[in-house]
Amino acid sequence: MTFSKRTVRDVPLDGKTVLVRADYNVPQDENGKIDDDFRIRASLPTIEYLLARGCKVVVISHLGRPEGKEKKYTLEPVAERLAKLMKRNVLFVEDCIGSRVKMAVKRAPNGSVIVLENLRFYEEEEKNDQAFAKKIAAATGARYFVQDGFGVVHRAHASTAAITMELPSVAGLLLEREVSTITKAMRHPKQPLVAVLGGAKVSDKLPLIETIIPIASQILIGGAMANTFFAAKGIAIGKSKFEPEQIPEVAKIYELAARKSGVESVDEFIVLPSDVAVATEVNERARRKNVSIGAIGDDDQALDIGNASIEDFVRRASEAQTVIWNGTLGFAELPAFSNGSARLALALASHPDITSIVGGGDTADFVRHWDEKEGDSFTHVSTGGGASLELMAGMKLPGVESLLDA
Repeated sequence: MTFSKRTVRDVPLDGKTVLVRADYNVPQDENGKIDDDFRIRASLPTIEYLLARGCKVVVISHLGRPEGKEKKYTLEPVAERLAKLMKRNVLFVEDCIGSRVKMAVKRAPNGSVIVLENLRFYEEEEKNDQAFAKKIAAATGARYFVQDGFGVVHRAHASTAAITMELPSVAGLLLEREVSTITKAMRHPKQPLVAVLGGAKVSDKLPLIETIIPIASQILIGGAMANTFFAAKGIAIGKSKFEPEQIPEVAKIYELAARKSGVESVDEFIVLPSDVAVATEVNERARRKNVSIGAIGDDDQALDIGNASIEDFVRRASEAQTVIWNGTLGFAELPAFSNGSARLALALASHPDITSIVGGGDTADFVRHWDEKEGDSFTHVSTGGGASLELMAGMKLPGVESLLDA
C-alpha cells in the first residue's frame, strides 16, 4: 500500500527550519508530572530524521482543554521529557506566535529542537483561523510543515488544516505509518478478519461497524456497548450502562449484517457475550460475579464479559488472520473487570502471525500497560483514538487531505 501524500523523504528540507505538528496531548497527574510518554516517544523517529538532515526543528502541539493561558496546561514538562528521551537540549519557548518565538528560533543553530507553548492557549487554534496559522508560520520562519500528530488529523484546526495553506506540507514518519498500516488492514486484510469492538458507546462506533460488516468474518461485541445490543434484543441488563437512543441504530446494524450472513446466521456473525461479570458497585471494592445472560439481577451492572465468553472470544480471535480491536471488553480500569481485555491481549500477543491492529484511546492505553514490550507485541498500536476510528471507517481526515499529494 503506497501512501498517497508526500512525506519528509520526498522534499528537499536539508538544513531548513521545519515546523512539526506533534500530538503531545499526554496524560499528567495532579502535579503536572507526565504519566505516559507514549505519544512523545512515537514522535522521535520523525524528529531524529529531520535532525539527521541538518534541520532546525520547531515542534507545536496542544495539551488538554485550557480556557485561555492556564499554566497547568503548559508544554514545558513535555519539552523536558522530550529532552530526556533524546538525550539532548530542547529549548522551550513560552508562546507559539510573536516576537519571542521569532527571536528564539532565529538564534537557535541548525540541529536544534525547539518546543513552543500550547496552541490551545489561543482560541483561534480550534477555530481553524487562517490569520493564526499565518502568525505561527511567520514567527517560526519555517520553510516546510510536517504533520506528524496522527491523534489530531481528524480535526480541522489551525495547526492541522489552515497551516497547510501557509507552508508546503508533508507527512512525518509516524503519520505515514499510522495511515498506511490501518488503511491496508481495512482495504486488503488477510482473511479471516475478526473485529473486536468494545468500550462504552455504540454511537462512537457506528460508522466503523457499517464499514467493517462487508469485510469481517465475525464481529465480537463487548464492553458497555454490548449492553445496548442486549437491550435491543429485549434482554434485561439491570442497572448496566447503555444507550437507549441507539437501539434503532442497533436494529439497522442487524439488518446490514443479516444481508451479509443471512438472518439465520446473524448471531454467529455479530457475536455477543453469553455471560457477563457483574457487580452492584463500580469501585475497587467491587467483587466480580459471573452470571449468564438472562440472569442479570435488577441491581447488577455488567462490567466485563464473563468467563465462558472470554474463552469463546479468545478462540474466535485466535482463528483469525487479522484482528481489529477497538474498545476494551470491560471496565478495565478496575483489575477485577480487566480479565476479558487482558485475555484477548494475551491471545493476540501470543500469535505474532495474526495481524493485530489496536485502535487508540483507552484500548491502546490498556494494551501498552498490560504488555511488557509496551505495545510491541502487537502489529500496530495506534496513537490516535478518534482519528483511528474515523480512518478505519473510511472517513477523510482533514489533516491528511490537506498535505501535498505524492
